[in-house]
Amino acid sequence: MDAAGDDWCVLLIGGASGTGKSRVSYPLARWLGVSVLETDDLVTGVKAATTPAQLPLLHYWDTHPQAYQWPAHRIDELTAAVNDSLQPVFDAVIADHLDTGVRVIVEGDHLLPSLAVPRAGVRGMILHEPDVEQLVRNYASREPGAGQQRSRAEVSALLGTRLAEQATALGVPVITARPWPTTLDRTATALGLTRPNHRRLHPRVG
Repeated sequence: MDAAGDDWCVLLIGGASGTGKSRVSYPLARWLGVSVLETDDLVTGVKAATTPAQLPLLHYWDTHPQAYQWPAHRIDELTAAVNDSLQPVFDAVIADHLDTGVRVIVEGDHLLPSLAVPRAGVRGMILHEPDVEQLVRNYASREPGAGQQRSRAEVSALLGTRLAEQATALGVPVITARPWPTTLDRTATALGLTRPNHRRLHPRVG
């Protein structure tokens, strides 16, 4: 089945950690017959190919492990700065897919709304979950052995709100993660795609 609005090449699905991006991205990719590229994989590659001296901000968490104990607002600020520094990486990947015409879904909490501003071949949206308690439950479901991750959920809620506000200001669609039974359809609509058949969403939350 083809998607309406055949002028897209790259679909961007951003949002903070734990909101359910993977739960949306993979069923959407199966429906469209395209691959999913996770920004975490790109970041892992860039870190492996660089040193703290070359990209100190990207390696900050490794060189300053005490940062994990900071209050949520400071971690949010550092995360936002790291994400800002990564945008040229994602912009280059998007440009390469636009040049080759190979369709892809790029998803991850590193994507800034500025990359998702509608332009030739590119569409995007932000998935948002503002409820800290729901984020705690999402992490518990995805990573049951990690214990309660309230601090991580608090950071995610702050970052998610920041991304949602930026997206709204730029005219990029913001989709609330719940209710889950309609999330896939609402995402497809926001991206200007034909509404997919109702399917059971991918069980992973990310």
